[in-house]
Amino acid sequence: MRFQIAFRRYRLTAPFAVLAALALSSCTSPGGATDPPVTMAIVNARIWTGNPKQPWAEAIALRGDRIAMVGTNDEVKHVLGATQPIDAHGQMVTPGFIDSHVHFLSGGYQLASVQLRDAKTPAEFIRRIKEFAATVPAGTWITGGDWDHQLWGGELPRHEWVDSVTPNNPVWIGRLDGHMGLANALAMREAKVSDATKDVSGGTVVRDASGAPTGIFKDNAQDIIGNAMPDATVEMNDRALNAAMKYVAEQGVTSVAHMGTWNDLAVFERAHRAGTLRTRISAAVPLSTWQRLRDTVAARGRGDDWLRIGSLKGFADGSLGSHTAAFLEPYTDVPTDSGLWVTQPSDLYAWTSAADKAGLQVIVHAIGDRAIRTQLDIEQRVEQEDGVRDRRFRIEHAQHIAPSDIPRFAALHVVASMQPYHAIDDGRWAEKVIGRKRSETTYAFKALLDSGARLAFGSDWDVAPPIPLYGIYAAVTRRTLDDKNPGGWIPEQKIGVEDALRAYTTGGAYAMFAEQTRGSLEPGKLADLVMIDQDITRIAPEKIRDVRVMMTVVAGKVVYDRGADSTH
Repeated sequence: MRFQIAFRRYRLTAPFAVLAALALSSCTSPGGATDPPVTMAIVNARIWTGNPKQPWAEAIALRGDRIAMVGTNDEVKHVLGATQPIDAHGQMVTPGFIDSHVHFLSGGYQLASVQLRDAKTPAEFIRRIKEFAATVPAGTWITGGDWDHQLWGGELPRHEWVDSVTPNNPVWIGRLDGHMGLANALAMREAKVSDATKDVSGGTVVRDASGAPTGIFKDNAQDIIGNAMPDATVEMNDRALNAAMKYVAEQGVTSVAHMGTWNDLAVFERAHRAGTLRTRISAAVPLSTWQRLRDTVAARGRGDDWLRIGSLKGFADGSLGSHTAAFLEPYTDVPTDSGLWVTQPSDLYAWTSAADKAGLQVIVHAIGDRAIRTQLDIEQRVEQEDGVRDRRFRIEHAQHIAPSDIPRFAALHVVASMQPYHAIDDGRWAEKVIGRKRSETTYAFKALLDSGARLAFGSDWDVAPPIPLYGIYAAVTRRTLDDKNPGGWIPEQKIGVEDALRAYTTGGAYAMFAEQTRGSLEPGKLADLVMIDQDITRIAPEKIRDVRVMMTVVAGKVVYDRGADSTH
């Protein structure tokens, strides 16, 4: 829903000089057949393969866009031919990270928008908007933001805060969870908002004591402002995509599951046709459009290893921070409120059932325990009606699970697609909102794993940073961002480093039906990998957030090289 207008330049990184040319000679297999030459190799590494049959190795060889060999230094050196290997000097290599939940274009736009995520006071919030407004032409919509009102005590911002500093620019800036935004008076005039504007189903227009809109619009009500914004141009969208691909490459991300729209898919398809994709994308479209996706898949198929379709994203409820997540019991701090339905359960069932019959994957956002239980009930009903098959239902976020529902994920083969960074972010204030008891199964990584559920980790970018090493740190330590929980918030839900690695690699691949081609380093699979400067299985967990990505490889080509990037 967020669209940013202003941009900054992005520079592509240079590849390793040693990889500038392909090998000049071939290697011969024991049977006498000649294979194509090895095109890249890494030796002297600590390679975590993600392959349980060969968990660790010290060298890897690539042939074009595929992995040719994983083994010892001697084994790989034997097949090098003229190719000069990269010496990792003991650094760690893992499969390319898979971010299982992003809003990719929004993230690209966000890179160039006003930055409010760490604004700690209303005065700082206002000052940053004022300073940003001075850098853009009159009439330009100021968007993005990612503000967090919890940083200054929980008071929601109002349009009056920013009206005087943005007299010539409509402002539409979102809370970091994407479930509510603040519009200034000019943006509300553009959207024809008045005291008579009504709430919409699954959304709220926040009003003051007199009934006038304060500028805060929650969940579906955000469309009132969003629909008044000008459409992004082709050039703007392409630049946002390029910025997003460059940024995630710097974080070691090689594949993403994008939650978005048909317009987003058109941007990805244009890049795919042009041969400019550097990130593999599995693109989900709205669940309500299942018929269009069914017909598209029938006509064109599901795509390839660069761009894949076949998934539908729906919403059950909102978010904890916006008090719109649907709970079985009221919020602790607002006893009259237990959240809302973004989509009515009857529609969720109808769309889930129809999409499943069409052979499409259903992905549903559910955060509160009532929303999670309702969607699990729907998925169980659909399986009973349509029969058992490999459908891989996904529940996105799965944040606040009722204890009795935890074993249902494994029993129903539902993927828990979770974003561990949220745990150390929300953990600063969640207990004020839902109390201690419900918090005990909030972001229940360990309980889900122990029950046999499959985890797929991601970031929810642009809601949270698309940095897998931060996510691994969060899952392993659960140390909140305010450093007030050094032993971990709800430490019983910590998991091990390798468990977190699996959720960011093999788990992500499984969640997008791609485990045959990616997620682990095995011969024949796609040559997607990342090198980081320390072995995160051997350092203190609290040090993981300081580990650096040194190189990212997609399809056998270097897309990020810290050594060649003078900005680091």
